[in-house]
Amino acid sequence: LTRLLGARPGVLAVMGLEAAALGECEITRLLQDKLQYEMRLQYMKHYFPLDYTVQVQYEEVLRPSNITRLRNGTVSEAALRYLWFHVSSQALLRIRQVLPEKHPSWKYTQELCRLFDALGREYGAYRQTDVDVVVADLVAQVHSAGTERRGKAVRPKALLDNCLKVMQMLFSQPCECRGP
Repeated sequence: LTRLLGARPGVLAVMGLEAAALGECEITRLLQDKLQYEMRLQYMKHYFPLDYTVQVQYEEVLRPSNITRLRNGTVSEAALRYLWFHVSSQALLRIRQVLPEKHPSWKYTQELCRLFDALGREYGAYRQTDVDVVVADLVAQVHSAGTERRGKAVRPKALLDNCLKVMQMLFSQPCECRGP
């Protein structure tokens, strides 16, 4: 993930900007296409054993209700998108950690990782000191993961379901994302 954070500064104006950058919108549209229900169902449920879960930290599960709570706490939309990026890319890495290269879902998750790499380049201008304190703390917790801190078993499909739902919440207005 350090690759994702250190790339191409200056692409996105820092925190005062509430609208999403053009590159950010295009990448999230591509992500939305890759996260279609049928694909999530096939690659994240059918290709895994029944009731299979991935161990994650509590902070690595970002639901729409979390976003609503943070919005009510006056966290900026740009900071929420920054948080979504970090939590979602970390969740994707957790899924990839359990997949052998020959797993049928490997290529699918690799394509998602490429899109998150591209999105990471868009977020290269952000520094944790520029975002709301609440978001900076959550991002730090997500990236300070040791196995001793993991505390939740989540199905891979549920992680990607949350990724898509939150993405649609955060990007629907600035990017005019399509519905589910």
